[in-house]
Amino acid sequence: MATLTQDQLLDAIGAMTLVEVSDFVKKFEDKFGVTAAAPVAAAAAAAPAAGAAPAAAAEEEQTEFSAVLTEIGPNKIPVIKVVRELTGLGLKEAKDVVDAAPKPVKEGIARDEAEKIKAALEEQGAKVEIK
Repeated sequence: MATLTQDQLLDAIGAMTLVEVSDFVKKFEDKFGVTAAAPVAAAAAAAPAAGAAPAAAAEEEQTEFSAVLTEIGPNKIPVIKVVRELTGLGLKEAKDVVDAAPKPVKEGIARDEAEKIKAALEEQGAKVEIK
């Protein structure tokens, strides 16, 4: 079996159609058990030289987190108020989030923002996980 260099691999990917690249990425994810993040995939499509970016993304640290409300605790109304403050949701929407626990309060946020959400909700007696 001939070994391809990185340049040869990039040339081969560059010659593919978008459908073929999409199929390739799916097969790559399945074979190696990784997921190509959407921003990385968009950057790879915009710059063909970044074809190795999905593999590098799997080795990087997680940059987007979700604050998930796991338990409401004894103070439901204060928890609803905090969820409204943190998310900008209306009263009914915030209540629906709290009633549907375990449910993400916010997704795709930075680690420090997730920590702030966790602290604010735990102050009211709720339990929050950062994923």
